[in-house]
Amino acid sequence: MDQDWKECVINDSYESAMMAVADLSRRCSNVMISINALAAFFLSIGEHMLQSMGNVDGVDNNSRELPIKMEFPFDVSESPIFECFLFGQFFYELVLASIVGMMNALLVSLILHVSGQIDIMRQNINEISNAKYNPSTSLAVIKNLICKHQKIITLSEHIEHLYTYIALMQLLWNTLVICCTGFVIVITIGTDDSGTTSIKSVSFYIAITLEVFILCFAGEFLSAKSRSISDAIYESLWYDMPPTSSRILLFVILRSQKRLTITAGKVVDLTLEGFTSIMKASASYVSVLNAMY
Repeated sequence: MDQDWKECVINDSYESAMMAVADLSRRCSNVMISINALAAFFLSIGEHMLQSMGNVDGVDNNSRELPIKMEFPFDVSESPIFECFLFGQFFYELVLASIVGMMNALLVSLILHVSGQIDIMRQNINEISNAKYNPSTSLAVIKNLICKHQKIITLSEHIEHLYTYIALMQLLWNTLVICCTGFVIVITIGTDDSGTTSIKSVSFYIAITLEVFILCFAGEFLSAKSRSISDAIYESLWYDMPPTSSRILLFVILRSQKRLTITAGKVVDLTLEGFTSIMKASASYVSVLNAMY
């Protein structure tokens, strides 16, 4: 990635494409970390704030409970001990939520970086086909394109190797959590504590669902971008190029047919179709649990 940024100095169009990708990565990272932080807030302090706002007479100290169940040899329901432990648990949950958000943000940033390199490669293909380069130097330029394509493939393989087992654990665990959280939301509808419990559960449900969606969308986006390389070559003016150069581009098209993707444990590809399957399975489990409840 550092070498890719160094190449931006050579060409201004490269720099504009990379800066656009970097700005989009920053925005996505801020949104994901903020959503996880809000979920941590509602899971810890938010519930007690809503209870205190809804109860005009105040909250009984004996009825106050910490978000994370803990046992102490002394009474922690009295002020200011309860508030200290409450903020401590909030900080703990905030750190965990931020770490998970940063892991997801790293995946999105890497995928967007790969997509930016693919866009630059497509731009170079169009410039070659439009005779911007001299025929005598076209072979050298095509060689550079092949080297860039190989770098893109290598980087995507490294991303897949890094996140494949992380994605597998997150898919299995988040599917179970989505099912249980959805069941809690369903059974709390119409109860006395439906307001505070629903807000806490819904915020957590959104954060967990977002994690699964990010993984599946990243795999789908990477696959679509990798296929766009062959489309760019096919739509270019390859028939106006020298036969030796156009024949070389055929090998690039053949390699692009093998799409780049991210797998979960090297078993299943992460796609938007897989995301819908996970949500359907979670909804089915919630229906079964609700019928048995």
